[in-house]
Amino acid sequence: MSNSAVSNADQTKTSARKDGQMIVSVSPHIKDKASTSSIMLDVLIALAPALVASVVIFGARALLVTAVCVAFAVGSEWVFEKIVKKPSTIGDLSAAVTGVLLAFNLPVGIPLWQAAFGSIVAIVVVKQLFGGIGQNFANPAITARIIMLLAFSRTMTTWVFPDAVSTATPLVILKGETQQALPSLTDMFLGFRGGCLGETSALALIIGGIYLLARRVISWHTPVAFIGTVLLMTLLLGKQPEYQLMSGGLLIGAIFMATDYATTPNTDLGRIIFGIGCGLITVLIRVWGNYPEGVSFSILLMNILTPHISKLTRKNPLGGAKA
Repeated sequence: MSNSAVSNADQTKTSARKDGQMIVSVSPHIKDKASTSSIMLDVLIALAPALVASVVIFGARALLVTAVCVAFAVGSEWVFEKIVKKPSTIGDLSAAVTGVLLAFNLPVGIPLWQAAFGSIVAIVVVKQLFGGIGQNFANPAITARIIMLLAFSRTMTTWVFPDAVSTATPLVILKGETQQALPSLTDMFLGFRGGCLGETSALALIIGGIYLLARRVISWHTPVAFIGTVLLMTLLLGKQPEYQLMSGGLLIGAIFMATDYATTPNTDLGRIIFGIGCGLITVLIRVWGNYPEGVSFSILLMNILTPHISKLTRKNPLGGAKA
């Protein structure tokens, strides 16, 4: 949801009367009290349980990393728009959401300058250079995380708890790359395990997802298709689906990133196809790839296919003919 925007929906023209006739523009006709800022505020509220969980699990530095990411995300958006003489959009809270989501995809020990770098890349390179909110082709937080993985591979894959004891993530253990024992399912659900700041607590992420569904900020189609595909595929492959579901960035990716308005399909069928595609790519990378996690890569790859999925699944207007 890092770059979600009501303005991303197809723009509509206002109906008007002219010479006694009603002039009606092409559908869809959208009338809604929701604004970009209200949607972003709901997303921040939904992310709050995961933020609290990250501080409980990883300590106060989790809050510091999040604050740095948000500050540089908002600050870089403000500076960029001042330089190019565009109206400031920091009030819509989308940059703040991007900062939080990026922080939640970083390990607690990440150097603060690297966290700042990632935020600048997300906002300036991925978002603003493509025209700003609603115009970017890929999720800014996801893309910045992948760039950071390539640029800072050591620090991006070093997982520690507050006592500075190194630990492996469950996906690394499942991959057979370490002899450490898997955490209990209870620890997996609550989040007491290795991983990025905002991805470990399944409970906190589920609470946030329920809130977004109740507020109708997101629909069920992509998260259910994404998570369901991973569950089914790992079950068929015998890859401990209960751990796969609560490991890595699956829940935060499916709930908060694969539902981004700007970079995902705008039809229900398209959202289901998008979710299935994300699930398949995630499992392929986790099971047969060299890298233990595949959520970020799957969402980015499906972001690229979004225009084609939307076009193929778009319904014709009533009485309209195929183009």
